[in-house]
Amino acid sequence: MVHNNTAVTSPALGHFARRTLFAGSTAVAAAAVLSTVAPAHAAGAVFRHGVASGDPLPSAVILWTRVTVAENATPGSGLGDATAVRWEIATDADFGALAASGTVTASAESDHTVKVDATGLTPGQDYFYRFIAQGETSPVGRTRTAPAPDSDVDRLRLGVVSCANWEAGWFGSYRHLAARTDLDAIVHLGDYIYEYGRGRYTGRTGAVRAHDPANEIITVADYRTRHGQYKTDPDLMALHAAVPFICTWDDHESADNSWREGAENHDPATEGSWVDRKAASARAYLEWMPVRATRTDDQVQIYRRLRFGTLAELSMLDLRTYRDEEAGPGAAWRHADDPARTITGRAQMAWLTAGLTSSPTRWKLIGNSVMIAPLVFPPLEAATTQAITEALGIPQGGITVNGDQWDGYTADRNTLLRTIADNEVGDVVFLTGDIHTSWAADLPLNAANYPGGPTVGAEFVVPSVTSSSVGDLLKMPARTASVPAEEAIKAANHHLRYVELDSHGFGVLEVTATQTQMDWFYVADVTDPATGVRHGVSFAVAAGGRLEQRPAPVV
Repeated sequence: MVHNNTAVTSPALGHFARRTLFAGSTAVAAAAVLSTVAPAHAAGAVFRHGVASGDPLPSAVILWTRVTVAENATPGSGLGDATAVRWEIATDADFGALAASGTVTASAESDHTVKVDATGLTPGQDYFYRFIAQGETSPVGRTRTAPAPDSDVDRLRLGVVSCANWEAGWFGSYRHLAARTDLDAIVHLGDYIYEYGRGRYTGRTGAVRAHDPANEIITVADYRTRHGQYKTDPDLMALHAAVPFICTWDDHESADNSWREGAENHDPATEGSWVDRKAASARAYLEWMPVRATRTDDQVQIYRRLRFGTLAELSMLDLRTYRDEEAGPGAAWRHADDPARTITGRAQMAWLTAGLTSSPTRWKLIGNSVMIAPLVFPPLEAATTQAITEALGIPQGGITVNGDQWDGYTADRNTLLRTIADNEVGDVVFLTGDIHTSWAADLPLNAANYPGGPTVGAEFVVPSVTSSSVGDLLKMPARTASVPAEEAIKAANHHLRYVELDSHGFGVLEVTATQTQMDWFYVADVTDPATGVRHGVSFAVAAGGRLEQRPAPVV
């Protein structure tokens, strides 16, 4: 049966007591320890980039840090001797009960970053970790393993973020997430860094702080330097130390609008080989990020799957490495429907569909860097529009607004959604970033028929941490010119249940056996390092149902 997923009302997400992945008593202890994490300028001479963890499995988690072995051994410099680094992970904040430990070498070969896959751990367990090198001990981080695959989990709560441009503002969203004690992990959907040169891509009021290096980043040294700068942000450091990250990359980790053989923001005549630039960006990303990656056919593979008991499985996608070039407007729009075009690549699509159809969990979550819900004007009925598409070059679903999204790769989208429907896969939710705005959408097989036809899932799109929103680009007061645009978008695309084009912030996703709910939180001013935050809206999809708006949570 295809689940006709429409939108119900109940108390929404808040800081309330129930059994969670992150146990309450340990959360209090963790909060006390993590409150001592120093800001970047006081984090010590050796561990000035903080600590991080990521990709929690039932018996393993990635631990990360960077060691500054000398003042001139800055990120990307290639300078500095190799040094021994001890790592420890324990069940108590005093490290009296070590669960695992070891010694690794940090060298210039890996930009003096340290990445350990700590194994042999207990499922569903809170842990504390630290590093020791050159007579200094790092700040203490808190992490947690995933529950055992067959365990009954009451709920999963994830912070969801994307698009954090250093120059466009302060990372207040990270600060507010770090202050919570109820999160099991952070899902970062891409654009963790930006590649532009200094002053090239800023916010409404210009650059709030300057990028390093000043040039657009192209070489491995450039990418390392930029990653190193972002890791000195005190709010990002605090969030990394507080909770494990689950990340994928989008385009700005390499270059804007990247695809398999190039990028819009890459000129081979002046910037060299795309293959070399992409390899440099991937190398620095894997050095500086707490992600677990593999290599297939001499290529880095970061699409992967993480499971949280019988409650949820999270498939993290890579929608840049394998995609065809974006289909642009005009005659090129015809290519959006070309079945030979792909956004996922054939191997990743086979992996994704096989995982969805065989998953034993209640909820199937998909970390998806670009929007999959159709955004077209107008949505067309494919069965009756062949003449229009052939004559005018309009894709069968309607005029594509953004070919960088799944709208530019409709054959892959149809394959994925049809697979979900044909195999009666229920309770599929896409988590998306990229477009610096907030959206909640049902995913119909045919947008022109919504709400009459089958719906096979839902999508939650989170805003940017700082990167320019539509409202910023309009340079009008918030909630003025953008509001009519939001209403026009929803009027033409009925499956789009919520659109907010102005605000920056983050999402908090709560998954239970009965529903999955996203709460949007918006910061007041990204140019203010002490900015406040407010709750925006809540939408939930009940198991076997469609999206419904919820009342505001008690926070």
